Amino acid sequence: MGILNNIFSKVFPSAQAAVGHAVDTVKDKVENITNSVKDTVSNGSEQVKEKVEQSSSAANVDVTSILDGLAKKHPEVLNWKTSIVDLLKLLGIDSSLDARKKLAHELNYTGSTDDTAAMNTWLIKEVMKKIAEKGGNVTHLFS
Repeated sequence: MGILNNIFSKVFPSAQAAVGHAVDTVKDKVENITNSVKDTVSNGSEQVKEKVEQSSSAANVDVTSILDGLAKKHPEVLNWKTSIVDLLKLLGIDSSLDARKKLAHELNYTGSTDDTAAMNTWLIKEVMKKIAEKGGNVTHLFS
């Protein structure tokens, strides 16, 4: 398993535990919204847009809250939002330079891995993008 998949396995199972039966709830909401949208299409596109936005937000996992919760329990003060080292520590994943270089390679980093500051900055942003692509609600960290 790659380092990124290890990150996902640490983030998303915690998310599932935190939201309980989220999958069933989301499926039910999507079904209800779909039926409601079908009924209200004739009432205008604004209502349809609103329903779609509601269903999209319901499907996202609030990774920020989950990681903040883990950070409160961690013995060190960690700035996981801006530090790849701290994020990896928070998740109990090897944060050594070698591990970060492997993660950079896994994510197709094209810069020099000798410039660790630039690599680390790129890594935290790229990992957050990947978490967002998997359904994690973290995009507001980089707006």
